[in-house]
Amino acid sequence: MATKPKPQPQKSILWLASYPKSGNTWLRIFLANYLFNLDRPVPINEVHRIGMGDSVANAYRKVAKGEFDVHDVRQTLRLRNAVLQAVVNNGAEVNFLKTHNKRGAINEVELIPRKFTRGAIYVMRDPRDMVFSYARHFGYDVDGASQAICAPMNGAVPDKSVVTQWFGSWSDHVRSWTRGKGFPLLTLRYEDMQSNPTLAFGRVLKFIGMPVDAARLEKAIRFSSFDEVRKQESEKGFIEKSAVAERFFHSGTSGQWRNDLPPALADRIVVANGETMREFGYI
Repeated sequence: MATKPKPQPQKSILWLASYPKSGNTWLRIFLANYLFNLDRPVPINEVHRIGMGDSVANAYRKVAKGEFDVHDVRQTLRLRNAVLQAVVNNGAEVNFLKTHNKRGAINEVELIPRKFTRGAIYVMRDPRDMVFSYARHFGYDVDGASQAICAPMNGAVPDKSVVTQWFGSWSDHVRSWTRGKGFPLLTLRYEDMQSNPTLAFGRVLKFIGMPVDAARLEKAIRFSSFDEVRKQESEKGFIEKSAVAERFFHSGTSGQWRNDLPPALADRIVVANGETMREFGYI
């Protein structure tokens, strides 16, 4: 008697991926406003409803058999597939999932398994601007942050709310996503999202298979503007703000590095990441 083939996992995860502090949160806030289509901005503290993070420690606790230790990297990696399986088990056609992890394997465990993946939207930002936000978020000075984003072994250590994350250098991260194969990918630059949000976010909607309604698009862009989200954070705070940062939404500008980044640090970033920066029009 022939045995039935094992059912294949549903490829429903659509990754919202970026190096930290590169525009991922803006993308999720826009999607929340477009998809929910309310007559008021979606509260920023409800954005986790669109694109929860793949490194939320509670998700690992739920699938662990027995105790889960966020500092046990091997246990985290052993549980990762079960965490992602739990996401696709909800039966939804599309599951948005935020990640700052690079594509690749750690201890032979694929961080972004193709068997669960429908596609990905990857957001990048000029690392010479991103480094200021990175420094504030992780509690570095700008010198330390510029070293971190150039380091091949860079990542984020766990705490009670998040598990270990693997970034690599800025260029390692960008290449891992943009040169990877196996599923559809839309690549966006933060700077283009700022200069022409209608075009950039319209591309997002087409990529995910949503109809592009011009009025609804304009409203979602307005409801996810920097001024709006900064106002909301000032009034009610933001649950994604790190413990060491004064605020999550600081300035959101592009080109700050030209006036504020010491030339030696700008040179350090270009030397370490120049090939990839050139490929995407940053130098």
